[in-house]
Amino acid sequence: MNETRLYIALTSDFADDAAGMLSPLTGLPLGVKVGLELFVRKGPGLVRELRRAGFPVFLDLKFHDIPFTVGGAVRSACELEPAIVNVHASGGIEMMKAAAGARSGHTRVIAVTVLTSMDGSDLELLGTCCTPLELVSRLASAARDCGLDGVVCSPLEASAVRSSTDVDFLIVTPGIRPAGSDSGDQKRIMTPAMAIRAGASALVVGRPVTGAADPAAAARSILAEIDEALATGD
Repeated sequence: MNETRLYIALTSDFADDAAGMLSPLTGLPLGVKVGLELFVRKGPGLVRELRRAGFPVFLDLKFHDIPFTVGGAVRSACELEPAIVNVHASGGIEMMKAAAGARSGHTRVIAVTVLTSMDGSDLELLGTCCTPLELVSRLASAARDCGLDGVVCSPLEASAVRSSTDVDFLIVTPGIRPAGSDSGDQKRIMTPAMAIRAGASALVVGRPVTGAADPAAAARSILAEIDEALATGD
């Protein structure tokens, strides 16, 4: 399978002109991440539009509910034929098994481990004594055992997840910031090359591309960095 290594995160700022934002990126080997805010505003039609334009879609809806409901949600999402759809690993074993069982077509179902906006103090507030790394590793192992296709984690945990899984297990990492970029609301971040060398399968990048004066040049630069990291990673 030809892996999509880069997903561009669209926000609701581009809801009324997603095609215009993505036009300069057409033909580049990348996909588009559609998150909850944008999906609620524009609905399934946007996913179909992006697919018609040739972009693989990461449908980042982070389902988290009882197993029956999440299974149904994943089944419905797969009808849109996204490349990836995700659930929250914290929904538990039975919920993840339901999500895996509802998968259809070529869509891969992955689990969000710990949000990249969270750090150890946030986890302490939630009552866990684990560090982010410990909790991500535990949830990634559970996701694999439940039959899911991969996880979302910060690049700081990618190496630990990769070492405990196989090469086909998908590791999607947000929290990617090219050197010199503002970290924004992300707390656990890496550069594209560092994340790929750590074991990430695919990177999610938003503002460094969508906010760039030349989005196509910014995307090409990241893709080149990914290719170089893959070529020199062994």
